[in-house]
Amino acid sequence: MGRVTVGRPVLRVRDGVISRRPDKLAAEEPMEIRVNGRPLTVTMRTPGGDFDLAVGFLVSEGVVHSADDIAGVRYCAGATADGGNTYNVVDVGLAAHVPPPDASLERSFYTTSSCGLCGKASLEAVRTSSAWSVAEDTLRVTPELLALLPERLREAQRVFDSTGGLHAAGLFGAEGTLLCVREDVGRHNAVDKVIGHALREGLVPLRNSMLMVSGRASFELVQKAVMAGIPLLAAVSAPSSLAVDLADDNGLTLVGFLRGASMNIYSGTDRIEPVPVG
Repeated sequence: MGRVTVGRPVLRVRDGVISRRPDKLAAEEPMEIRVNGRPLTVTMRTPGGDFDLAVGFLVSEGVVHSADDIAGVRYCAGATADGGNTYNVVDVGLAAHVPPPDASLERSFYTTSSCGLCGKASLEAVRTSSAWSVAEDTLRVTPELLALLPERLREAQRVFDSTGGLHAAGLFGAEGTLLCVREDVGRHNAVDKVIGHALREGLVPLRNSMLMVSGRASFELVQKAVMAGIPLLAAVSAPSSLAVDLADDNGLTLVGFLRGASMNIYSGTDRIEPVPVG
């Protein structure tokens, strides 16, 4: 298994004082995802939760919808020249009833840690149809409950404390209980790890749940939430215009700039308990 953090020497300058010291960095390594032995994509990620990452990616792309769709997940041996295992190639075996991924999902080049959509073979493949409708979800929350999520997520970011260089995604229950948290150099990878974990535990669709992310809310993160049946996505930073459009189209509640008691609710306002408007 790859390391989550890597030590590097740095020259530190603080208030005019120069010193040499070791520093911890968030690890970033490529991981190839294969399906039934066939290469599908390569993503840059922080090692850890690799099986969840691979499965979550397939949920986001509409390839699998339940734990029964997965026959097995394994690291591929012989990934190095000497036949060793780098733990950077993961093969997901699909159940017999699951058709293989459409050729349009294959990336023409690797997916970076910051942009999970780079290299899509066709724009049409981005708007994947979900097996679940989040518009009908009965989740209702208050602004006071939402205000608690960023700090609860931050408290669970163990690797961030030592590196300061990781995104986080946290899955919360309707009462604000933290169910799962994952960290990664890529915010979309962190979300895929959460969703993959949930699917392997038989929890998808994730009804009456909330997804909190440490960065901005992109189109892709909204898509991933919809594909997993999550009715509410909250982010500490801004959403993009396309993210708001997609959330609106699918009945997902999208909250941005969630920082303490302050927040902007961009779509799905009916899920938020009435707030006095002055």
